[in-house]
Amino acid sequence: QAKLVESGGDLVQPGGSLRLSCAASGFTLDYYAIGWFRQAPGKEREFVAAIRQSAGSTFYADSVKGRFTISRDNAENTVYLQMNSLKPEDTAVYYCAATLTMYVLGSSTSYDAWGQGTQVTVSS
Repeated sequence: QAKLVESGGDLVQPGGSLRLSCAASGFTLDYYAIGWFRQAPGKEREFVAAIRQSAGSTFYADSVKGRFTISRDNAENTVYLQMNSLKPEDTAVYYCAATLTMYVLGSSTSYDAWGQGTQVTVSS
C-alpha cells in the first residue's frame, strides 16, 4: 500500500544540523508536491517547507527561511529536509505529506497522505 516514511530525526545541540528524509513506497513521488510540517507539544501543527512537482519550486515558513532547505530526488523517490543552525524552538515531531495539487501548499488541509513523523530535539 502507498505510504510515506520519515527518518533522520535525532537529538542535536543548538547550532547543529540534521537531514530528514521522506521516502515513498507504493507510489511514485514525481506527480506529488511534498510538504514538511511540524508539531511541538501543546502546539498546533505548522507548515515548515514544501516543494512542487515539476521545476521543484520551493516554499518556506519565515521561521526556517535561510536555515532549512527542501529538495527532492525523484530517482530515489525521496524528499529531503536539510536543517542547519537548529534552535531549541525547532524541537518538534516532523511530518511529511503528499498532495497532487500545486497550490496552497502551506495548508495541511491540502495534503492527502501523511507519514508517521520523526522526532527532532534541539537541546544542549
